[in-house]
Amino acid sequence: MTASSSRPAPAPTSDRELVMERTFAAPRALVFKLWTDPAHAVRWWGPVDYPATHLELDVRPGGAWRCCLRSTADGRELWQHGLFHEVKPPERLVFSFVWEEEGERGLETQVTVTFTEQDGKTHMHFRQVPFQSIGERDGHRGGWGSTFDRLDAYLVQSAQ
Repeated sequence: MTASSSRPAPAPTSDRELVMERTFAAPRALVFKLWTDPAHAVRWWGPVDYPATHLELDVRPGGAWRCCLRSTADGRELWQHGLFHEVKPPERLVFSFVWEEEGERGLETQVTVTFTEQDGKTHMHFRQVPFQSIGERDGHRGGWGSTFDRLDAYLVQSAQ
């Protein structure tokens, strides 16, 4: 089960928007479960150099989530949290995303993830808005890209 990135990245409609797409060789219900079950999500959430060490998910409209990412290099912890605004299994998740930091990084964004089944595979469309700078948006692109690589690897491991 490998993610396909053969499609070109969708063009954002503005500098304040991050849009990413992936196709996973796994059924939509499974991919949605791995996003919403904390026992699974903690195993792939976060970039490879900042994997999650703690993840709470109350996946329902109004439910909260909170996560700690820890640097593999120096142990630095980065906390993030948010609220679920929409949960439509197995098609769609909408949640807020806030770094627990002061300044630009600590401003709230909204994440929308949609899952579409295509021939037994799952196409994921990911959108996060608004960013205050291109640098912050691009930093998230790298972080989420690595996170989605980890999700793909977890899917492969789970299938064995």
